[in-house]
Amino acid sequence: MPIAHNTSLEHYEVWFLTGSQHLYGEDVLKQVAAQSQEIAAALNASSAVPVKLVWKPVLTDADAIRRTALEANADDAVIGVTAWMHTFSPAKMWIQGLDLLRKPLLHLHTQANVELPWADIDFDFMNLNQAAHGDREFGYIQSRLGVPRKTVVGHVSNPEVTRQVGAWQRAAAGWAAVRTLKLTRFGDNMRNVAVTEGDKTEAELRFGVSVNTWSVNELADAVDGAPESDVDALVAEYERLYEVAPELRAGAARHEALRYSARIELGLRSMLEANGSAAFTTSFEDLGALRQLPGMAVQRLMADGYGFGAEGDWKTAILVRAAKVMGAGLPGGASLMEDYTYHLTPGQEKILGAHMLEVCPSLTAAKPRVEIHPLGIGGKEDPVRMVFDTDAGPGVVVALSDMRDRFRLVANAVDVLDLPEPLPNLPVARALWSPKPDFATSAAAWLTAGAAHHTVLSTQVGMDVFEDFAEIARTELLTIDEGTTLKAFKKELAWNAAYYKLAGGL
Repeated sequence: MPIAHNTSLEHYEVWFLTGSQHLYGEDVLKQVAAQSQEIAAALNASSAVPVKLVWKPVLTDADAIRRTALEANADDAVIGVTAWMHTFSPAKMWIQGLDLLRKPLLHLHTQANVELPWADIDFDFMNLNQAAHGDREFGYIQSRLGVPRKTVVGHVSNPEVTRQVGAWQRAAAGWAAVRTLKLTRFGDNMRNVAVTEGDKTEAELRFGVSVNTWSVNELADAVDGAPESDVDALVAEYERLYEVAPELRAGAARHEALRYSARIELGLRSMLEANGSAAFTTSFEDLGALRQLPGMAVQRLMADGYGFGAEGDWKTAILVRAAKVMGAGLPGGASLMEDYTYHLTPGQEKILGAHMLEVCPSLTAAKPRVEIHPLGIGGKEDPVRMVFDTDAGPGVVVALSDMRDRFRLVANAVDVLDLPEPLPNLPVARALWSPKPDFATSAAAWLTAGAAHHTVLSTQVGMDVFEDFAEIARTELLTIDEGTTLKAFKKELAWNAAYYKLAGGL
């Protein structure tokens, strides 16, 4: 089994299911099998499709469909199924299987050929190549049963088709990671803060994540117990990978602070590995015997794929972990983020995001600088942190909030920008972005939705992946992008309130 925080998609698979029936004879079924294998192979050959598709024998009766659904449910490696009705597959035989299926479903509406061979078409050709209405039969029964799914339309040679399939696979992988996620809270959340609260029992029911708390002093004991040889090796790694400030280097006045930061990392890793946890939280108000607020240690753990939430915000830690898995192998990164302050020159509005210490270095391709500075929050020794500017490019900022009767995701498409001027007096990692469609609409919509101030910023995956994730998770998602107007956004909020009330039962 892979280690808990692994973000690789190599151990996942998606089953490729093809529907047909015996009406057309065995020769047709052999052709169906051969052509469906070609479609699956074409998808596997695309660099846009990150998870291996495993072809399954053509399904022609209700019992085989039911058994396949149960087998997919029971296989932890299977993160979803892709279904295609090559010929006409009577949908009543799919009822039991679809009703039992608990894995995400992608309905691929395609066909074997791109162009019609006009001069050669006969009724045998029509019987073989009839996904045009076979998939409509399948679409009907999915809607009749209320089955959530992603529908992708077009030939697999079309790059847009493979892009959409790949985006859905990434969302399914994120969902699989969340469904098995163990999250360790070190201490409680920040006092008197509303948005970091939430129903952990409901989260386990809705998302599958198990959220539990360990004493901060247990962590402090693990930190103090880190072997000196391991500390030496980790400090050497820091000096090899990063630009370490002279005062933190061996023999300098603040070197012990760097060694203690290494101890924090070793202690965190040991406890998270022992718990099988791939996400965690800390809080500056609950540090126990720790001498520093964890800074660089948290940054490095996020870079390795762990989810993290500050101030005990376990909901954001879930999002960071999901984003890490969904973006596996792509350029860019994902991190805890927080909107801090604004640049409000009319027409040039920007948001400066950061956190006290804990922003993931996956957001930059540059070499971070390791520094130590006072922190007026937490009442501990000066903490060590990595300082860098986030790379420019497209991104998405996403928050997860507990709205009492449901969880709500809010996502804003943004353009991450280069800093117009240096920030010599702000020694933390930071990001600057311009939100879409514009600052005023974005901020008003975000506030109207009650979205959290803790977020995940991803520069690896876009809005479409989070849309697919929300569909799979059956979780409300409000998007703020180029087409958003505040008038329409408010209407969507009102409609959603009615929908989720009815969907949850009166």
